[in-house]
Amino acid sequence: MKHKKVLAVLLTVAMAASVAACGGGGNDAGSSDAGSTTDTQETTGTDESADTTDAADTGSDTTGDAAASGDAEFTIALCAKTEGIAWFDDMRTGVDEFNADHADVYAYEINPEGSDAAKQNAMLEDLISQGVDAICCVPVDAQAVAATLQKARDAGIVVVTHEASDILGSVDYDLEAFDNDYFGTLYGQYLAEAMGGEGQYYAAVGGLGMTTHMQWFNSMVNYLKENHPNMELVNPDGTPGEDDNNEQTAYDLAVQAIAAYPELKGLVDCAASSNGMALALEEQGRTDIKLVGLATPSQGGAYIKSGTQYRGLCWRPADAGYTACEIAYKILKGEEITEETSFTKEGYETITIDGNLISGNAPLVFTPDNVDNYPF
Repeated sequence: MKHKKVLAVLLTVAMAASVAACGGGGNDAGSSDAGSTTDTQETTGTDESADTTDAADTGSDTTGDAAASGDAEFTIALCAKTEGIAWFDDMRTGVDEFNADHADVYAYEINPEGSDAAKQNAMLEDLISQGVDAICCVPVDAQAVAATLQKARDAGIVVVTHEASDILGSVDYDLEAFDNDYFGTLYGQYLAEAMGGEGQYYAAVGGLGMTTHMQWFNSMVNYLKENHPNMELVNPDGTPGEDDNNEQTAYDLAVQAIAAYPELKGLVDCAASSNGMALALEEQGRTDIKLVGLATPSQGGAYIKSGTQYRGLCWRPADAGYTACEIAYKILKGEEITEETSFTKEGYETITIDGNLISGNAPLVFTPDNVDNYPF
């Protein structure tokens, strides 16, 4: 374990210049207040995040990671959607915590720049070539990486995904923080509450290929059609905008929607960048337009407390990252996973399993009263 840590630190120091060049902004999050049918979870995890390096053409560096594992019995690599945003920075703290908790494991996170599916595929191919023991993946586009993940399994690598319930045939298990259809209805419930059940609204997702984002969007739209028929989705052809988990793009989409639809009363962002939309509302003083979106407290908290963003929805990324690694570890150790299995993190102590789909119960809804209680 000591050997593993020393080598990992040396790798980090050697690549410090690349880390300094890394950056960008964005935000994902959420939670539910007391009125929700699911209790709001509170976590007290750390904000420590391990430095990883950026390769010029893909994102976080994958070279040398296998060597850095030292004398660890298992190497587990988590490849998420994008580098440089609060959501996946927090996920890295969970992966690092899992690494620290298990002396026989070297676990680390790498991500592509800019939510690029092709770059993510290249990183996954590299991990396969390195011969890691397990890959955990949060896909930019689940369908785009399915064949590569199947290739990993064919090579004897354990594969666990998160937010990818539409490619179950290509993975050992997919982990979801909750029932995604339910989570989608929360967007609709809070938006209707904020808008008084009527008016025009515009919605965006991170990308049309992002499985969970589209589930939430479709569940929200269906809920509002059934329960609030006086609310109108203004997106052309009913297709959500795409902001690539990027704050600036989310900001631009909001500005464009406000200009295009003078009667607009609501905005929804199912991606990690709703604070970009909140900034647009704040700059224009549009307190009459209500925003509900995925948000982390570190980036969206000020907007939620000011009322610019009505609600932030979320689950703890660090806990999802930790649990994905824990699932892979149990498989590598030859342990059977059943509905009696209890994982370490809050919201995953009790799970449901449908085939190879594992669901926890870990939704969060941030309000002005509770958002400061969350340290990420």
